[in-house]
Amino acid sequence: MRAKRLFCVVAYDVSDDKRRNRVVKVLEKHGVRVNYSVFECMFTESRYVKVQEELKNKINEKEDTIIYYPICVNCFTKIVYQPVRKKTIEVVEVY
Repeated sequence: MRAKRLFCVVAYDVSDDKRRNRVVKVLEKHGVRVNYSVFECMFTESRYVKVQEELKNKINEKEDTIIYYPICVNCFTKIVYQPVRKKTIEVVEVY
């Protein structure tokens, strides 16, 4: 049985270059960058929690923000890209 998947848009505003690079490295492992500070990610529920914990330790909570927008499967199928995207998100397997 495969683990249930969660599609999530992750947006960040990290003021320091070093901290921002750390955040980007984590998100690049789990998703596709769709805008300068926005990633689309596909997580298992446990991976979703672990990524939040990992990123929390990489930012300054007084200066930085990371926002997670989980999207239901029904809404995920209705996403429209203009222009059409060439790169698509891959399903991330459980580690």
